[in-house]
This record gives sequence, C-alpha cells and structure tokens, in this order.
Amino acid sequence: MAMIDEPLYPIAILIDELKNEDIQLRLNSIRRLSTIARALGEERTRKELIPFLSENNDDDDEVLLVMAEELGVFIPYIGGVEYAHVLLPPLETLCTVEETCVREKAVESLCRIGTQMKESDLVDWFVPLVKRLAAGEWFTARVSSCGLFHIVYSSAPDLVKTELRSIYGQLCQDDMPMVRRSAASNLGKFASTVEQGHLKADIIPMFEDLTKDDQDSVRLLAVEGCAALGKLLESQDCITHILPVIISFSQDKSWRVRYMVANQLYELCEAVGPESTRTDLMPAYVRLLRDNEAEVRIAAAGKVTKFCRILEPQLAIQHILPCVKELSSDSSQHVRSALASVIMGMAPVLGKDATIEQLLPIFLSLLKDEFPDVRLNIISKLDQVNQVIGVDLLSQSLLPAIVELAEDRHWRVRLAIIEYIPLLASQLGVGFFNDELGTLCMHWLEDKVYSIRDAAANNLKRLAEEFGPDWALQHIIPQIMEKINNPHYLYRMTILHAISLLAPVMGSEITCQKLLPVIITASKDRVPNIKFNVAKVLQSLIPILQQPVVEQTVRPALVELSEDPDVDVRYFASQALHACDSVMMST
Repeated sequence: MAMIDEPLYPIAILIDELKNEDIQLRLNSIRRLSTIARALGEERTRKELIPFLSENNDDDDEVLLVMAEELGVFIPYIGGVEYAHVLLPPLETLCTVEETCVREKAVESLCRIGTQMKESDLVDWFVPLVKRLAAGEWFTARVSSCGLFHIVYSSAPDLVKTELRSIYGQLCQDDMPMVRRSAASNLGKFASTVEQGHLKADIIPMFEDLTKDDQDSVRLLAVEGCAALGKLLESQDCITHILPVIISFSQDKSWRVRYMVANQLYELCEAVGPESTRTDLMPAYVRLLRDNEAEVRIAAAGKVTKFCRILEPQLAIQHILPCVKELSSDSSQHVRSALASVIMGMAPVLGKDATIEQLLPIFLSLLKDEFPDVRLNIISKLDQVNQVIGVDLLSQSLLPAIVELAEDRHWRVRLAIIEYIPLLASQLGVGFFNDELGTLCMHWLEDKVYSIRDAAANNLKRLAEEFGPDWALQHIIPQIMEKINNPHYLYRMTILHAISLLAPVMGSEITCQKLLPVIITASKDRVPNIKFNVAKVLQSLIPILQQPVVEQTVRPALVELSEDPDVDVRYFASQALHACDSVMMST
C-alpha cells in the first residue's frame, strides 16, 4: 500500500501547502512546481497538476505572479510541444485577474508557449483562447487579448485572419480606455504580422481611430505606433498617413503626448525620409524645443545632436542652433543638463567654423552653470570638441573654465576634471601642461575628499606614463618629497599611495634613489595607519627593487615594523616579510 501511495506524496504536499494560510509556504510550493512535476512524471503532471492549478483561485497576487512565470517554462515537464495546449487554461485564467503585473506575466508566458506550438495547435487551441479573451465580459480579459494577436495571426487561415483583424478593430474602439491603451501599445506588433495589402485597408483606420482618442493615455501610446507602422509602410504611404499624425501630435493639447513625440522623433524621421524631415518635421521639432512644458523640452533637447545629423549643417545652424542657445539658459536645470549631455556631439556635425563661432560660447556658459550635473555633462564630452577645433583654440577658450572647475565646490565635478586631465595632457603637450595644469594636479593630493585624493594619485601615475620618467623625476617627485611631511596623516597616506603607483613607472633605479628613502623615513611615523601602509608599499616594491636593496634596506625596516606595538602594523609587516622570503627562495 505504501508503494502505491508514495508517488502521491509530492502532490499531496503541494496541495496542502497551496491551501496553507502562510503565504510564504504557498510561494515556496509554487516555486517548486518543476520539482514536483518531475516527481509526478509527464502524464500525471498533465492530468493532475495542471487541472489543479487551473482550479486554484488563490487570491494573493504574489503567488499568482510566480505561477504565471513558472507555467511559461513548463513545456518540458508535460511531454513537449505536442501537449503545450494543456498549459493554456491556467494561463487564460491568470489573464483575467485584476492585478496588472500578473496579467502581463501570463501574456508573456502565453507568447513564449505560442511561439513553440505547432501551427495546427495554434489554430485549434490558441485562436479560440484569444477570441474568448477578446470577448470577455470583464475588461481585464480584453486587455490581455491585445498582446496575443501577433502570435496567432500568421498561422491562421484567411477566414480566421479576417475575423482576427475585425476583432482587433473592435478592441481599438472598446468602451474602456484601458483596453484601447493595450490595443494602441500592441498595434505595432500585430501590424508587423499583417499582410501589406491589409495594412492600409484595416490597420491604418484602427491607428487613425486611436490617434483621435479623447484619452491622452491612449494617444501617447499611439505615438509609438507611428514609428512601428512607419517602418512597415512604403515611403509615400508613410508621408500620407503617418506624417500628418506626427505633426498633429507635436501640437497636442496634452504635454505627455508631445513628450512622446519629442522622445520618438528621431525614429519618426527615419520612417518619413530626409525630404519630409526638412520640410515638415523640422518646424515640429523647433516647436518642441520651445515647448512651454519643461519635460517636453528635456526630451527634445536630449535628441538635438541626433536630429542635426539628419539635416544639412546649414539648416541646423539656421533653425536648430537658435533654439539651442535659448535652451542653454533655460529656467529648468534638467533641460540644461539634458542639453549639456549631447551638445558636444554637435561640433563634428556643424564643422569647425560654426563650432568656434556659435557653439563655443554655449559650451562656456554651460561650463559655468550653477547646477553641477550640467558642468559634469560638458566636461565628460570635451574630447569631441577637441577633434573639431584643435588644441590651441580649446586651450585658449575652454581651459580657463576647466581650471576654475578644478576647484569646484562639488567633489564629483572635481573628480570628472581629474579623470579628464590625462586626455587633456596628451592633447595639449608637456610644455603647456606644466604651465597651466601641473600645480593643480599636486594640489588635488591634499583635497578634503578621499575619492579626489585617490583619483589624484592615479592621475600622477597616468601622467608619468604619458610624459615619461624623466619628466616625472623633474616635476612630480620633488613635490611628493615635500608633501610627505604634511602634518595631517591622511595626506601623508595619499603620498604613500602615489609612490606605490609611481614606482613601477619610474623603474628600479629612480625608485631606489628617490622614493625608497621617503618610505623608510615614513616607517618611523608616529601614526600606526601610516606604518602599516608603509609595510604594504614596501611589499609592492619588492618585485621592482634589486635583491641587495631588498636585503639591506627593505628587510630591516620590515623587521622593525614587525615588532611594533600595534597589531595591524605587525600583521602587514609580517605579510611583507613573507613576500621577501618567497622572492629569496625563488631566486
């Protein structure tokens, strides 16, 4: 008897836990569906487990969400794609629940299953499911149905295709705005499966109905349909049917719709072609750049470089640049920030003369903006301008502003400048760098913010790699040797970090003559943090230094540190001594 009852045990646990009042037990049980299905076997899973799940009307959304996700990958546990239709009933039930995320996950799982099903099974099982949902009394079923049409349409016979197009048309005119929203957001997917002949006859009328909807939440989703349909239609049809809608939307009374147009405009330009972009979309874009809602201006400003690339430089200078000048002094800091993140990309588009005359003053005003994000966005893209206007002009016009930002009150701005310095150094050359920026680089080593000091030490290493050890010996090392005596121990630690980074670049001889004596002196510092950092630095120098130096200078200093009263100093000194011994044994 026990042998007969044993296979029932997993399903018994599942049923018990699914009915348990504790939600965590119910969740654990649902997440173990695949394990239980393997224990039951394919046939019993189809005949017992799936029907049970179909009847399980658990009211907790969290449990239903996990169930919807699990069923999407359940085909292997029920015997393969020929039995995939078995999974449709529980997912159909989940498509009708009130919670949006559960419905969306159920639709996603149905789409995943549908793409694997045979064409005949799609017609026999999936098409009736879509029709039932589309005719559902409760709006949730109709909302879910909109996301499934593109899965079944291609496989359906011609008569059924006609019916499906008709049903989708009815959904686009549904009384409930939520259903029309779902129809609008899924129209592009459905249209991509519809034959070219029916696009104009059936899909375009549906699209036009949605664009005239009285709900702005429906119209803004129809904007996405503009780009999707534009790619499917021929150029002339696109100009006839899509272009008027875009122009109308760019002047829509709802700012959310205008925002969507501003966000999608570049894709829409690709759909209608360059000629219509110049004559029709450019005036619409200029309107959006001057929109009275900041959110719309933000979206439009973020696309300014992409839009200029489509236009001829002269048109961009004539029509777009005046708007850019206005946006650079916009009352909203977020508009200025969006502009700053892309405006540098306009330099290669407009060319050298227009960049010098028109863009440089805008760059300078944004570099001095009171909002740190605006300044950061300009700094991070300076190399794009350098490629266009050259080093000399960059150094004359923008460098004073960069030097000013090096002492900015916001540490992230200072950090962005530090990270840009090696690139600037390679572009300006050693002579100019020494005059203008050398002092700054050393000043950052004593910044109040650790991230700045750390970046400054890394910056010195990159400069030494750029200009060579001889330059570093002349300009960096003397100042480092002065700063090691700073009364504040945190700054002395930064110098030790800088030495450990510079040593591999400087080579064995300079390290031995100039840097090692500084470290040995620091090993007698009164602060334990300095001493254990000395031990770590000495350990990092062992592979660089020659063997006699390690034995005569490094080891005695480490032996002394290993007897220090502080436990951390002793620990790191002993680690470094082990490294010494390892090197000795290997040689």
